[in-house]
Amino acid sequence: MLYRAFLRVVDLLPVPTLRVQKIVAFIVILTQGGIAVTGAIVRVTASGLGCPTWPQCFPGSFTPVGVSEVPVLHQAVEFGNRLLTFAVVLVAALIVLAVTRARRRREVILFAWLMPLGTVVQAVVGGFTVLTGLLWWTVAVHLVLSMIMVWLATLLYFKVADPDPAGPSVPTVPEPLRLLTGLSAIVLGGVLVAGTMVTGAGPHAGDKSIDEPVPRLGVEIVTLVHLHAQLLVGYLALLVGLGFALYAVKAPLTIKFRLKVLIGIVVAQALVGVVQYFTDVPAVLVAIHVAGAGACTAATAAVWAACRTRSSLDDASADKLPAAQTAATTNG
Repeated sequence: MLYRAFLRVVDLLPVPTLRVQKIVAFIVILTQGGIAVTGAIVRVTASGLGCPTWPQCFPGSFTPVGVSEVPVLHQAVEFGNRLLTFAVVLVAALIVLAVTRARRRREVILFAWLMPLGTVVQAVVGGFTVLTGLLWWTVAVHLVLSMIMVWLATLLYFKVADPDPAGPSVPTVPEPLRLLTGLSAIVLGGVLVAGTMVTGAGPHAGDKSIDEPVPRLGVEIVTLVHLHAQLLVGYLALLVGLGFALYAVKAPLTIKFRLKVLIGIVVAQALVGVVQYFTDVPAVLVAIHVAGAGACTAATAAVWAACRTRSSLDDASADKLPAAQTAATTNG
């Protein structure tokens, strides 16, 4: 009953064009990745407790207050990160309204609803992170969830771009290559998790303040760096192998172009990591590296999405019509 009431309200809105839906869906990707970058800025500036309580910034106030115990810069950085959360929620709500009003197919609406629901989960995890004093593993979970949201948001974008009513999903590459693409995504997940472990053992784990560092992950950071690097090499090797295979089977230009973009992003991300290692992890490169992680995640999801395609249901019916007419003529 509540959902029906929601639909009645949505029906009062103008019907958004496909272009508008795609623009909003693309902004969803940017906001989901952007919140991870601002979270990294919070870490490297030791502003994790710039707002020491949650959901309020200070007891009795949702906004920063003038207290000598917490520097103004730390309050501004952490509060700015929280404000971006409201932008994420707003855009997530807009995509739900857009696809619902446009009467998109159920799959698109379901993926759209994952955006606000996932943001709520992220907010709860963020609150837990603050209330536990920025334990390194809570910060790591927060980042990994952000990358999952980027992945889902990217798939949402391509589902929005599909025609409606849509015909059946058909493969654009042989199934083994689709499985290889999925394997590369799994290895990317390992790269991301290892990266959060490097952060947890390193100098930017999310300190409470410059003078009050949080306990680090008790593993030698060089060991974790090598683990992270080896997983990245494996991920890149899978992508290169996938590229040769796509050319061998004469795959569509779309998936080959997306894979080239992905490989370029991964190589750039690897170079940033190398510079970080030899320059003692400067703060600015941490934020760039997190942005690169989001870009790798989105680009991998784009390649995965290109492994299958949907045509318009009208086009699919038209394709079947000549075959049916031929069969009828033959039988006659």
